[in-house]
Amino acid sequence: MSTGPDNEEYIPTESDDRIAERLEQITEDEAAARAAALRAGLEDYDLDEEDAALLSEAEDDDADFSHVPAPPVLAVVGRPNVGKSTLVNRIIRSREAVVEDVPGVTRDRVTYDAEWNGRDFTVVDTGGWEADAKGMGARVADQAEIAVDEADAVLFVVDGLVGATAVDEAVVKMLRRKKKPVILAANKVDAPHQMGEVYPLWNLGLGEPYPVSALHGTGTGDLLDAALKVLPETAQYGGMIPVGGPRRVALVGRPNVGKSSLLNRLAGSDRVVVDDVAGTTRDPVDEIVELGDESWRFVDTAGIRRRQHMASGSEYYAMLRTQRALDRAEVAVALLAVDEPVSEQDVRIIQMAVDSGRALVLAYNKWDLLDDERRYYLEREIERDLGHVSWAPRVNVSARTGWHKDKLAPALRTALTNWEQRIPTGRLNAFLGELVAAHPHPVRGGKQPRILFGTQPATRPPKFVLFTTGFLDPGYRRFIIRRLRETFDFTGTPIEVQMRVREKRKRRR
Repeated sequence: MSTGPDNEEYIPTESDDRIAERLEQITEDEAAARAAALRAGLEDYDLDEEDAALLSEAEDDDADFSHVPAPPVLAVVGRPNVGKSTLVNRIIRSREAVVEDVPGVTRDRVTYDAEWNGRDFTVVDTGGWEADAKGMGARVADQAEIAVDEADAVLFVVDGLVGATAVDEAVVKMLRRKKKPVILAANKVDAPHQMGEVYPLWNLGLGEPYPVSALHGTGTGDLLDAALKVLPETAQYGGMIPVGGPRRVALVGRPNVGKSSLLNRLAGSDRVVVDDVAGTTRDPVDEIVELGDESWRFVDTAGIRRRQHMASGSEYYAMLRTQRALDRAEVAVALLAVDEPVSEQDVRIIQMAVDSGRALVLAYNKWDLLDDERRYYLEREIERDLGHVSWAPRVNVSARTGWHKDKLAPALRTALTNWEQRIPTGRLNAFLGELVAAHPHPVRGGKQPRILFGTQPATRPPKFVLFTTGFLDPGYRRFIIRRLRETFDFTGTPIEVQMRVREKRKRRR
């Protein structure tokens, strides 16, 4: 038997394909009895309190989700640069919405969870609405109107010091057509002597203007009290959602690989602003998508254009938010464009998903543009640069035409099922016993470390802890991980194997 450097996997000199066969012959009772004996043998070793807690952890029961009505929706609209995103951050008590001293940073409608006085509701931040907008501005205006259509009430934000402009009056006409309850917020009113600037806003015919300072927080309590008075108890268009929500999917990838186009194709509408300029999407945009007879919550995340220490402004915050989207998600769909070589950014983004402990699906976009020559080189690039995630399901898609989008749901289900998989302790130790018997750890310095006992203390992703008599070579640990994958099918999920080296307790004389 041989093993190479630490970065190489242990390779047995003799193959033994009968381990799975022998495992099948071991009954659950026999496996449990073996594990109990091995667990009892651990009492002869020095264990600390953390070891004891780890060994006593009970397996989690599957959650039984019930369904509840969706919370009401409050859309925040207004012309560019009146402070809508700053006000949204104040309402949700977090710096999630992109804020920058450049008009029009927010381009898509963006959904956030909010709470005030014990009531939950959803806030939708929108790009600035302009009646005569052209180009991308027109698409932003369309998104704002869609947000109003789907909302239960509207928070209309104007600059309280500037007063109502022609654009504001155009927004008012649009809001009157929608016939939704409207709360008028006069933002940037930071001092008592500025209150006189607010009174002319009564002329808009939207009722009482509420003076607020999104920057300092003054007046926002009264504003939210007014909003809750007009919001219904549940969303008009939300339907029923499971407690815990639909499975959460982070859509990640470098700029301009087609993330927004894919989300639009999955949602069946132009849900996200799409432009040929790389990095168009800056905020994560949550969207409930019906895919494979199931609801999924997709987050279309900002493309990562450069390394974190080089990024600045809204790109920097969007990059942080991509990581936050991964933290919120359960599974990541990493999108790669097949018409370009696999890049360092692609590899880095995929590694971010793995390091976040999320289930992973690789989606190769623009497959309809692929010719035979490019396909040959692409397969070589995947083998060379993405071999470390060969366990991730692979789906070839076209965001432009929707080709193979139906393949995405089965891949997501597979990845999530294995992400939550727990191997019974008896079965795990039977596997380890058979594996070590067939392929023992190489002798090092006259000593051969043994695996005393194995347990799986966590899922999402699966985590295994091995109690050993000595340090296992990194290559041998990778060998164990590969055989775990082959034996129990961990397709689509990272798995972690930790060691706890323990010495035998010295007997008292």
